Amino acid sequence: MGYTGTFLDVNLSTGQVSEYEVSDDLREKYLGGKGLAARILYDTCEKGVDPLGPDNVLIVNTGPLVGSGAPCTSRFNVTTKSPLTGGGLSSNCGGNFGMFLKKAGLDGIIIRGKAEKPTWIHVENGEVELRDASGLWGLDTEETQEKLPGDTGKIVIGPAGENGVPYACIISQERAAGRGGAGAVMGSKNVKAVTAKGRARATVAAPEKFKDDVKKWIEILRGHPATGEMMPSYGTAVFVNRCNATNTMPTHNFQRGTFDKADAVSGETLAETLLTKNFGCSSCVIKCGRRVNVGGKDVKGPEYETIGLLGPNIENADLARICEWNYKADLMGIDTITLGNVLGFAMELTEKGLFDSTLEFGKTEGIAELIEDIAYRRGVGAQLAEGVRRMSEKYGGKEFAMHVKGMELAAYEPRGAVGHGLGYAIANRGGCHIAGGYMVYFEANGPLTMDPLTTHAKPQLTALLQILLDALSDAGSCQFTGFTAVPRKVLGLKPSGLLYRIAAKALEGSGPVISLLLKYPKALAFVPPMDLLQHPKAITDLTGMKMTFAKYIEIGQRTYLIERLFNIREGITGVEDTLPRRSTDELQTSDPRSRVPLAKMLPVYYRIRGLDHAGAPTAKTLAKLGVRG
Repeated sequence: MGYTGTFLDVNLSTGQVSEYEVSDDLREKYLGGKGLAARILYDTCEKGVDPLGPDNVLIVNTGPLVGSGAPCTSRFNVTTKSPLTGGGLSSNCGGNFGMFLKKAGLDGIIIRGKAEKPTWIHVENGEVELRDASGLWGLDTEETQEKLPGDTGKIVIGPAGENGVPYACIISQERAAGRGGAGAVMGSKNVKAVTAKGRARATVAAPEKFKDDVKKWIEILRGHPATGEMMPSYGTAVFVNRCNATNTMPTHNFQRGTFDKADAVSGETLAETLLTKNFGCSSCVIKCGRRVNVGGKDVKGPEYETIGLLGPNIENADLARICEWNYKADLMGIDTITLGNVLGFAMELTEKGLFDSTLEFGKTEGIAELIEDIAYRRGVGAQLAEGVRRMSEKYGGKEFAMHVKGMELAAYEPRGAVGHGLGYAIANRGGCHIAGGYMVYFEANGPLTMDPLTTHAKPQLTALLQILLDALSDAGSCQFTGFTAVPRKVLGLKPSGLLYRIAAKALEGSGPVISLLLKYPKALAFVPPMDLLQHPKAITDLTGMKMTFAKYIEIGQRTYLIERLFNIREGITGVEDTLPRRSTDELQTSDPRSRVPLAKMLPVYYRIRGLDHAGAPTAKTLAKLGVRG
């Protein structure tokens, strides 16, 4: 009921396949998806293993809502020890593979060891077959998927994963488990692809109620301005002009927060010039994906993050080039967020005479070829293949190396949204906008924004948003459904109006209330009904598990804590809950007022999260939530 009850453990070194037991207690505590996989990673990955060695594990799993027919619930998670950061990694992906994995009779699969030769793992109706992938090795991600059976769900790697690039991603259809190098881990195990198919169907504990609640949920998503209008019309690229107007567009390797040619690479311009159609993942009603024309070929278009980092961050206003590079990176299996960062960093190093290359801000020639060189570790590309942190350790420039814990920042300049900056600092996987809570939505690019430079309520809101987004990932839901947390009535307010200003001030004053709710989550039973409650309702209908909003919040809290414990075990402590010096010490050229007052926010965040002064979970916090270390 929401679960197949089967989680397989595949040892590539021995060829042995066994069942990994997931107890009802673990499902109730972590639900599935990100949280459950983080728990399994902690339990199965030994301390200090080489991320690219055979002892690392690669976990691919789903949440209970996946394959159920609930809207926007096709997500799956890839979890491992990251070769980019050395810490825990959870990378979330859309497409249809999650649904196919569930149809194949699995909630998830653990991949360990290393195959003797290139291997393709095929899962069908609960059975696993290890197939020879020698004929697929060396192909790009598009060629690989074309050669695999058309009636299966697929995840594949490209040349970057085969060559151990620490920010190589895993591709499924045209979606990516993008960040942190899961593709390199898959390649290190000699696994080129995983395919899944089967006839398993979700059983529903309360079918009529589930049907009614799903219908209501679809109506909510289609009727909400964010998920029914903004995202379907422009996709994530809608944030380009919004971020540029609010000083959060990373420009010239995060030296500025505005780009004078931003409109040339905006979602609106994309829609007018290169867009061919939009598309969505399986079960999606939002359809945020873009398809564009690149050289006469219809391919997936770039997301906001890709545009921001391959555009303004390297002073590039050529939207067609961005689309071309995005397609090339997908073929190679390269994370475009790290790619844009490493290009910007290498350009600034070159500008300052610290790195010998022909790279130059605003110069687009040769970038497409360089992307291939990164994937194959050739020439200058071999240096860029190491990522920003390792390049800064070799060539200098640590003060403008824009990463946290080794993971490069997403496309939001933190000095223009200081709460978002806090989110980067305390995200367990590193400089990630989603793992950090996506506070920028309430500071810069959302429909209701508070003062982006104040610290009022920022630690509390960051914690709450993190918890909610983690819970969405645990369920298997798209995180864009979280946009419905902002009531539709609020979205109709005019920014110049009195009611809007009152609502924004209420956000700034919400800190004490949020702190109390997170300390006593059962009090959430008295919170007025809101659209976001559709997730726990659907879980209850589907599984028969009584999922209150309070329990849902606690699941999100546990997810962060178990990730935190894994990192601490690997030597990644609160000392690394920091930001690049450019963000905290250097004045932003586009707004000299803005720096991130991290030292002011961090202790408050720790207290709310139940962490000690060093950023470690207290024994009391772990006992309260039933998290064992």
